[in-house]
Parts: sequence; C-alpha cells; structure tokens
Amino acid sequence: MTKPLDGKLALVTGASKGIGASTAIALAEAGAHVVLTGRDVRSLEAVEDRIHEARGASTIAPVDLAESDGIARLASAIAGRWDKLDILVISAAYLPALTPVTQIDGKQFSQAVTINLLATQALLANFDPLLKRADAGRVIGLTSSVGKDARAYWSAYGATKAAFDNLLESYAQEVEKIGNVRVAILDPGATRTAMRAKAYPGEDPQTVKPPEDVAARIVELVVNDYPTGHRERVGESN
Repeated sequence: MTKPLDGKLALVTGASKGIGASTAIALAEAGAHVVLTGRDVRSLEAVEDRIHEARGASTIAPVDLAESDGIARLASAIAGRWDKLDILVISAAYLPALTPVTQIDGKQFSQAVTINLLATQALLANFDPLLKRADAGRVIGLTSSVGKDARAYWSAYGATKAAFDNLLESYAQEVEKIGNVRVAILDPGATRTAMRAKAYPGEDPQTVKPPEDVAARIVELVVNDYPTGHRERVGESN
C-alpha cells in the first residue's frame, strides 16, 4: 500500500529520545526516509531498530548541535546523498536549571542559547536550499508555552524559546511568497518526556500524554498541510 509520505525525506533533531524519537518513528511509519540526529549513538540505533522492525527506512547521522561546524557538516553530507529535504523537525532542546533570573548559571544559559537558538538559525540557514528544492518543504519547530508567556524561574529556558519562536516566525514570513516552504510552531504541552520529568520531578508521568500523541499530530500536519506561520498547542488547536 502507498503511504502518504512515500518518497519524502525527513530530518529530525533530538531523535534519540522523547518527542523526537516518537516523531521519527511516526514519520517512517508514514513512509518517509528519516535522518535521525542526536548525540547518543546507542539511543539513535535503538530508534533505528524500531523503524527497521516496522519495515521503515532511516539513516543515523550523529551530530552535536553545539559544535561550531556540526550542522554545516550534516547539511553537506545530506546534500551529497539527496537532492532535497521535504521535512525538517526541530525537536532538540536543552533545559537549564530552573532558577530566579538573578541566579541563572551562565554556563547552562550559554548552552541553552547555543542549542535552542543558535543551532536553530544554523539549521534553517544550512537546510534552506534543500527545503526549497522540495515540492513542498515543511519545517516544524517544537516550542514551549514559557516562550510565549513568561513564568517565574523558567526565564533561562523561556528566553531562548521566545527567540526560537521569533526566528521561525521571521523565516516563515521570508519564504512565504518565494516558494513552497511552510513553517509551523508546535507547543507539545504537558508530555511524558525526560525533560518534563526533570522540570517536574514529583509528577506522575502517567498523568500527562505520551510523546506518541505529539508525533501523531506532527505527521497529521505534514500530510494534510498547514498555512505558513501556523502555531498551535497540541490538543487545543487542532
């Protein structure tokens, strides 16, 4: 049977666990060839095993988004094998310790800026040519409600996500009238991930939705299309 994403190439950052891993698996199940990126090679291999067990197609491309030339090397490698990129899912993120503004750890804040903001710009810059070569390039960035609405003790993370949103929204406007690339910003809401457990250590994980729910919505968006600049919180706007 033909699958809706047959012949499509997808790149998922943060694909070794959580929402990124679930999204990679879901995209592969829908027929896409998925490039899995992340730092943990063993975890990426475990995700790839699940994809292959379901007769899906994937390629592991370990990369540290904090490396100065890591993303450029990744883009070069992908461009050397494929002539276009249909789907880019920006899922990787770093959560610094939750503290008052006056006590933010400089090293952790710098890491958050690098992964959540600088790497996002580098991904857009390096993969823009491949996205524009696709018939309908799609970019989906995973954000957080604290990027839109400030929350005490979340400033180090929220500030990077506010900038992340701005980058994606600006890119959406810049490409809207010059091609078929479309951008969406997705707030997963409360989801059962390691990052969530780190932020809410006393929470029963069974009380929040699994990452597979977010992954299913991402696939639905990609398959059914969306207007560029689309923004939603999973479970509230779809």
